[in-house]
Amino acid sequence: MSEERAHAALEASGIDFTITRHGPVGSLEEAAEARGIDPANIVKTLVVRRGDDDYLFVLVPGDRTISWPKLRSLLGVSRLSMPDKDVAREVTGYERGTITPFGSTTAWPVVADSRVVFREVGDVVGQDEGGADLLGEPDGASPLVSIGGGAFGVAATVDGARLAAVLGAQVADVTEPV
Repeated sequence: MSEERAHAALEASGIDFTITRHGPVGSLEEAAEARGIDPANIVKTLVVRRGDDDYLFVLVPGDRTISWPKLRSLLGVSRLSMPDKDVAREVTGYERGTITPFGSTTAWPVVADSRVVFREVGDVVGQDEGGADLLGEPDGASPLVSIGGGAFGVAATVDGARLAAVLGAQVADVTEPV
């Protein structure tokens, strides 16, 4: 099964992780609540196509989306696309919504948005009891993030900097607010 493949790959990577299991969720906010983290700390693993049989994973914070101009510039290409769900399953072995670089059927390169690794000054990292935004501080702290665990309702909580390191990810600012 996909979940076992992802779990085995997490263990083999040497990264410290905690598995969280929860029922079906209908939104990023529900997923964050079920995992006990801020929505910004959920990491979406997106499959991006550079060309025929040339893919990569892009790790995107939950409250952000890929900035296509930034990503194209980083990769030095003029065109990128996202494969449909069937192709994504074929090239990773995971259903969309469960995709993780851990245990993927092919070890594609990884780009991690810089916010997966550290919080930048001014990033909204949560809200206080009154609903006011809490902003990231310049302490260079690496957030705990939650990445897909290979099955619906399964996630692994890991240190963001360690995640990028064990995946050999290229870290860059490649996202923008949703």
